[in-house]
Amino acid sequence: MKLTFLGHAAVRLQHAEHEVLIDPFLSENPLAVTAPESLSPSHVILTHAHGDHVGDTVTIAKRSGATVVAAVEVVNRLARDGVEGVGMNVGGSADFPFGRVTFTPAWHSSAFPDGTYGGTPMGVVVRLGDVTIFHAGDTALFSDLALVARHGIDVALVPIGDHFTMGPDDALEAARMLQARHVVPIHYDTFPPIVQDARAFARRVSVETGSEAHALAPGEALEL
Repeated sequence: MKLTFLGHAAVRLQHAEHEVLIDPFLSENPLAVTAPESLSPSHVILTHAHGDHVGDTVTIAKRSGATVVAAVEVVNRLARDGVEGVGMNVGGSADFPFGRVTFTPAWHSSAFPDGTYGGTPMGVVVRLGDVTIFHAGDTALFSDLALVARHGIDVALVPIGDHFTMGPDDALEAARMLQARHVVPIHYDTFPPIVQDARAFARRVSVETGSEAHALAPGEALEL
């Protein structure tokens, strides 16, 4: 399985013939090095409705025919743009051709740029082959993250930007609770309010927890 960090909170997952995107915010991300038109996923998973997470979903999905997997409210809203989707909610799981998706809680907010309600913000556990990825979405630190560890997480993607989400100190505590084999920081440096030292965070995780951390640059991949 290949996990490529695309910048901000965007991730590309590739396993066998499957390609899945999570939160593909690319064309308006000043740090992104991957063009939306270069991606051809079968599915796009969204954690919530904010513009820096929905991003290029409509353009990508309409070109590639991808199915969007997200909160019911997000899927219903994107249907107006001609995008097909599978609406889910917190705690729900479903099987797809690439594997299994389970949505978890996230402490944040969720609305489209036009103010349309975007349902409950969520994190997501994605199982591809024998690899389990947890994308925490945008979230504060909360104790129930410890329950996510029951899934046996191979890679945890955790926001460290502060201001809108948890910062490095809280993300370190989240890493302790998640007990993942690998930790990748996300949601940082894209805009001035969320500039952080991702390498310093990764060093702390590697030293202070049982996880191996990777501060990936946009476009850089982790092979599992």
